Amino acid sequence: MIPDLQSSLLCDDVRQERNGKFMLIGLFDALAVPGLPLVFQRLCVVNRWCCGEGEFKQRSRILLPDGNTVLTEGKDVAVNLPDSEATATSIEFFINVKFDKEGTYWVEILLDGDIKLRYPLKTKIVQMSGPTNMDGMI
Repeated sequence: MIPDLQSSLLCDDVRQERNGKFMLIGLFDALAVPGLPLVFQRLCVVNRWCCGEGEFKQRSRILLPDGNTVLTEGKDVAVNLPDSEATATSIEFFINVKFDKEGTYWVEILLDGDIKLRYPLKTKIVQMSGPTNMDGMI
């Protein structure tokens, strides 16, 4: 049975507590930057799968604003769900991702080669006042 993608989130970092809970640090859905290009030192994509059964391959990627060209792509990640009540959480780290221009980039999550989710990541140049966040995130 093909699983559902319960959630997909972008963040700065992920930690796991001793009890197994994940802590997502610096959730964001857009990039507000003082200028481009911007090299994002670390970008995390956290996906949670549920309501499926079997073994699958997940792949995450970010597309340029043209909606077709791949900016960066992760490797195949195994998603194993032994029964329909199981969940699987995957965490991918993308290092030194370079955003060259303003626009809407696209995050895609694929399962066995089929797109399960596609969502926007807007990048915009803004005038920063006061202390700035060096990661350029909002």
